Amino acid sequence: MESQWKPFEGGYCNSLTQYSRRVTIPVRVGDVIVGGDNPIVVQSMTTVDTMDTQGSVEQCIRMIDSGCQLIRITAPSLKEAENLRNIKEELKRRGYSIPLVADIHFTPNAAELAAKIVEKVRINPGNYADKKKFEVLDYTDASYAEELERIRERFLPLIKICKQNGTAMRIGTNHGSLSDRIMSRYGDNPLGMVESALEFLRICEDEKYYDIVISMKSSNTQVMVQAYRLLVQKLNEGGFKPYPLHLGVTEAGEAEDGRIKSAVGIGTLLEDGLGDTVRVSLTEDPEFEAPVARALIDRYTHRAAHASLPPINEYPITPFEYTKRKAAEVYNFGGQNVPRVITDISKIQQISDREMKAVGYFYLPELDKWKMNDLGCDFIYSGSHSIPFMLPNGMKEIQDYSVWKKVVDQQNKFPLYHLSEFRGATHFHPELNFLEVSDLEIQEAIALVNARKDIVLIVNTSNVHALPAFRRAFVDLLLASCSVPVVVKVRYPEQHADQTMLYAATDVGGLLVDGQGDGIFISLPKESQESRPALLEQIKLHNSVSFGVLQAARTRMSKTEYISCPSCGRTLFDLQETTAMIRKRTDHLKGVKIGIMGCIVNGPGEMADADYGYVGSGKGKITLYKGKEVVKRSVASEKAVDELINIIREDGRWLEPETI
Repeated sequence: MESQWKPFEGGYCNSLTQYSRRVTIPVRVGDVIVGGDNPIVVQSMTTVDTMDTQGSVEQCIRMIDSGCQLIRITAPSLKEAENLRNIKEELKRRGYSIPLVADIHFTPNAAELAAKIVEKVRINPGNYADKKKFEVLDYTDASYAEELERIRERFLPLIKICKQNGTAMRIGTNHGSLSDRIMSRYGDNPLGMVESALEFLRICEDEKYYDIVISMKSSNTQVMVQAYRLLVQKLNEGGFKPYPLHLGVTEAGEAEDGRIKSAVGIGTLLEDGLGDTVRVSLTEDPEFEAPVARALIDRYTHRAAHASLPPINEYPITPFEYTKRKAAEVYNFGGQNVPRVITDISKIQQISDREMKAVGYFYLPELDKWKMNDLGCDFIYSGSHSIPFMLPNGMKEIQDYSVWKKVVDQQNKFPLYHLSEFRGATHFHPELNFLEVSDLEIQEAIALVNARKDIVLIVNTSNVHALPAFRRAFVDLLLASCSVPVVVKVRYPEQHADQTMLYAATDVGGLLVDGQGDGIFISLPKESQESRPALLEQIKLHNSVSFGVLQAARTRMSKTEYISCPSCGRTLFDLQETTAMIRKRTDHLKGVKIGIMGCIVNGPGEMADADYGYVGSGKGKITLYKGKEVVKRSVASEKAVDELINIIREDGRWLEPETI
């Protein structure tokens, strides 16, 4: 059935204010159907060596038990592709019929064999018929056409096998492994990613082969979101069928950072109504990935009714590239300042200096001074309370206006007004005042503050569809040419920590990747029965998540970033153990990006955005990179972390860790 999807003027989603999932053609993968009007599918990838049949099967079963509906297994050569048959048969013998996906890089002959065995084959157009040497190539139209014909000849056998066997295909572009040919022609950008896939897609459509899912994955959430949006627009403009989309952020990392980074990219696109199958890539055992993917998906599966928002017909945001909203500088908000973190401590009674460690500050009584870690918040909101001691220089206090107007030190504390208070107020801080409004009050707020240079808006919403409500408010600000800085305030009462991470990353991160927002404020529940220790843990979580969201959206780099792949059967060392070891030695290097890749397939391309790289190049051997340049080859794994640190030290970016 042809899609009835009609895009809004921007071309990539049905609506910017009402959740509406894009309708695609259905693609059958064994007993699972991706796209159409079918539920969004959860998938993951094994990490055991593909030649280890029993180990692969046992891991597959754990993945299935955790909620995985499709399983991808690497097939880097013919022998692994052939062993997919044994894995499939053993799963079937044990009563499991889950569809398998062969993951192919560099080896078309392995893809052709796997397509006769499993239900789906994933190819990477960046390395299926090309090799990457980081060279700039100069093509004429004629020579480029010759390259496309070469690709066609290399790709046609796989298409014919897939058609004959009813095998589906994912054309999976990775930002880090675009071919030199594509980058020379289109650039190392979302357009290059999209065109890389469309070259292969045109060949498929010429052959009337349509059982295709497409992905545009990157470790950079801004690039990833832009590429998927641009892909959908190009599919629509080019008259292609509306193919289902596989969503994923490559090399997201581990633990809280990996979950937040995945949610910024995947959650933003799900909000746009895009995505038909999801894989969350964590540097953890794969059975931990499916529950995270399910938590993201379920927010849309069970989408509640919400207050109606007026449609956005004039959209002043470019969704295919990052442009920061121009906000006037007020104190340390807006202008060229990074987004600020406001942490809510308003439910803590009689707070002491010892409890400031929950927001990243540590008082050292023997030295009578404060120390701050990478997650030291910029402001604390004390609400109706007042901090009874002198705060460290890097942090300021926000109080409710009713409290602030009575305190003695009105210079070093700042007032927060609600709209009813602000209308009649005559007493203000000379430099910085906060006005909190809901998204529904934004028009009145614009009229009140547009000409002022001492106001920061804090915008909240009671709409369960928070991102569209905030987006609507920012559009109103942009159309009114209102340059007041804006902090986005969200609240997630009675939720598990994982949900707070995922929801905040979506609702605020989705704005940040579009250049909207000058700060984040995760508030505590209005009423809380939590004990004091539990409240402090919640405050610590909110503070950490706030910094994590800003970093994942690439708007404030406050800590070391690890671009680490999720491991697979190609991995040449224990990725989880190695990542933990490198993190332990380097996580004090603020703003440094380190790529940790299990094999040459995912590096150096996938870590092209990193400052330094650690890549498996053989059993017990590591290749070390500075940017895209190889610095040392075949380093013994037991010496590789020390050698990596030496490279960082020689580059002048090493700092000795301090003990807090």
